[in-house]
Amino acid sequence: MDVTEAPIIQSLLHRFHDHVLESHTYRGDQTVIVKPEAIIPVLTFLKDDPSLDFTFLMDLTVVDYLTYPEPRAARYEVVYHLYSLRFGHRVRIKIPVKPGDTVPTASSLWESANWAEREAWEFFGIVFEGHPNLKRLLTHKDFHGFPLRKDFPLKRRQPLEETDTLVDEMDERLRFKGLK
Repeated sequence: MDVTEAPIIQSLLHRFHDHVLESHTYRGDQTVIVKPEAIIPVLTFLKDDPSLDFTFLMDLTVVDYLTYPEPRAARYEVVYHLYSLRFGHRVRIKIPVKPGDTVPTASSLWESANWAEREAWEFFGIVFEGHPNLKRLLTHKDFHGFPLRKDFPLKRRQPLEETDTLVDEMDERLRFKGLK
């Protein structure tokens, strides 16, 4: 499929032409790389425009290009996979992120972004500015480093001096729902 035949890409190019860095299609999947400062307006447009209706954030992940053979402007890419339940189409939105840069949170657009951004921070160290609760989910609270970075030492030992649970978070959620 040629990019000229990709309606979602065309909508984004028309609306955000100054903020689109690159776009392509591969086997029907449409991908758009946008400037980091435009990510929230782009995601908001994709969600709120009735002709697109991307109401489902399927996944949010990070790619680490540390050892990628081609030189890159940024080490990381934050990748958003969106799906329209109404129309059955999907799109992949990417933003380049340099070490030390922050990314605005998308948790106000999709609740699922909350935990996905926490995972991205926990495993890659990407900080999501404005996130309501950026803390570890799957590794111990005293864990040092970001284990999915390509330069993370494989044989590094971690301190585990006390137990760590998410009970405080679950209790708060149960109280909020009136279940405790």
